[in-house]
Amino acid sequence: MFAAAVALWMAGTRVEAQVAKEIDDKYVENDVVSLAGKKGISFSTKMGDFLFKPYALVQASATYNRYDEQGLESHYAKSVANSGFAIPNAILGFTGKAFGIVTFNLSLNAAKSGGALLQQAWFDVALKESFRVRVGKFKTPFMHGYLSTLGETLFPVLPTSTSASVLLPYDVNYAVPSMATGFDLGVQIHGLIDGRWNYQLGVFNGTGIDVNVASKTNCDDHKWLPALLYAGRMAYLPKGEMPMSQGSPENLSDDKMSIAVSASYNAEAEFLTSSDTRVGLEFAWIKNRWYVAAEAFYMNMHFTKIMKKPDEHFWGTYAQIGYFFTNKLQGAVRYDLFDRNGTKSGGMLNMPAAGLNYYFFNNNLKLQVMYQYLGRTGHDTQNDRDEAAIGLARHSATAMLQFTF
Repeated sequence: MFAAAVALWMAGTRVEAQVAKEIDDKYVENDVVSLAGKKGISFSTKMGDFLFKPYALVQASATYNRYDEQGLESHYAKSVANSGFAIPNAILGFTGKAFGIVTFNLSLNAAKSGGALLQQAWFDVALKESFRVRVGKFKTPFMHGYLSTLGETLFPVLPTSTSASVLLPYDVNYAVPSMATGFDLGVQIHGLIDGRWNYQLGVFNGTGIDVNVASKTNCDDHKWLPALLYAGRMAYLPKGEMPMSQGSPENLSDDKMSIAVSASYNAEAEFLTSSDTRVGLEFAWIKNRWYVAAEAFYMNMHFTKIMKKPDEHFWGTYAQIGYFFTNKLQGAVRYDLFDRNGTKSGGMLNMPAAGLNYYFFNNNLKLQVMYQYLGRTGHDTQNDRDEAAIGLARHSATAMLQFTF
């Protein structure tokens, strides 16, 4: 009887180990390039309880930007600027798993400097599929555009409404946030419930990808509250787990959908200046050769008592569609709206864009080309119209070649 009990226990252990292994394989991720179904280069133990997998992404681009003269903040500036060749990203990293419950990832971006050189560094402990704990530097749970895999975005440049800083009607030091929160240092609990609900709840420094040190204090207005970023996201996946891709030759027969809401509160995000509240709503659908996505986001800047300024409100939204004409050629269109100067002032930026993506060889090499036009409408004065587009190109064309493994 004792032998039978031992045998039963060992069989159960093997089953649990197999389940843990399957869960781990699914979560061996890096947010840079998709490794799903790709063998590439990897090192693992015979038991399969440890896996080490290096990866890389290199992007080289050529850009042409033509500005309004006022858009460069000078009536005498040349209208063509910030044009030429660039390396947007040169990422080398490794990901893997250990002991059946831990996944890990570390990547360096040689195209960046300062704290951003360390793009991400985290480990994730899966107590079970519905409850995982992640610690380190990684993407904050906000905005489909940023949560998408970096090497699998529909356009080589993210929507302007997600990345450009807002404009304030007065000069305030340190207070130039954008809608996105991006990479940050912190801790997060997350998991997949019943294969349909994906949740993420985290606390972060709120200082972004450029800072790798602890530098925060308590709020000036709320002495009891640490000045950190508190963020959460809930996604409904009616057709099961969805790849964080914006279209890939690997997903031409998929039918996946994601509907998500997210919110964050960055307590005194701008030191002694403002606390920023963000709310987002997103939709994404991969259906055979189609990729469709749309999201909207809102930000409130609540200024501290010492600033003696009223709140400012901003919002943005965009929709984009991709379609594979062939197994290698994908077309893309996008329409982007951004209330950059706040709801108290009239006017919107509207930015239509179109592009083509071509995948070479075994999809490790991708060429992306796009054009975006910057339009402005509804501004109260010509001065408001000119200032709303400060730093943004009226005409922008980008060609980017990307290699991954």
